[in-house]
Amino acid sequence: MRRLAASVTVLTTRLDDEARVGMTATAVTSVSGDPPTLLCCVNRANATRTAFAQAGVFAVNVLAAGDNDLATRFATPMAPEERFTSGAWTTLSTGAPILETAVASFDCRIMQTTEIGSHSIFFGEVLAVALRGPHVMPLLYAHGGYGKFAGPHPSFQDLMWTPDWQVYD
Repeated sequence: MRRLAASVTVLTTRLDDEARVGMTATAVTSVSGDPPTLLCCVNRANATRTAFAQAGVFAVNVLAAGDNDLATRFATPMAPEERFTSGAWTTLSTGAPILETAVASFDCRIMQTTEIGSHSIFFGEVLAVALRGPHVMPLLYAHGGYGKFAGPHPSFQDLMWTPDWQVYD
């Protein structure tokens, strides 16, 4: 599975007691454009899985190239709230933590959960999206290491200019 190159994300949620929980994940993908839906796969032995099920919401924060330390931090065993001492965090619709420097953040409500093998698959309806401009490249993971996408030709990026931060509800 490590040979499947993928975007690196930090999945987050917020519990009723305001506790924030998060983890690094690469098993995230789009499912549908109508309604906009994502899925993420979380190992059932991971405490984040229980937090997602309890909260009923989650955010997918797509990390930018260079966010290796943040990816490692959210993959390292430590107190859940301690992970959030790095990075600038906000919220959108659901209250799940949104990383302000992410390439994109998808704020989701859990529509369905399916259990397959060792993992739970959470299907999330996207309620809000925050985007940064096209000049920000995503962090990728393959073969046990981080990398980045070279990006489109510079003249193509000029045609796609958008403000540095946009939120869509």
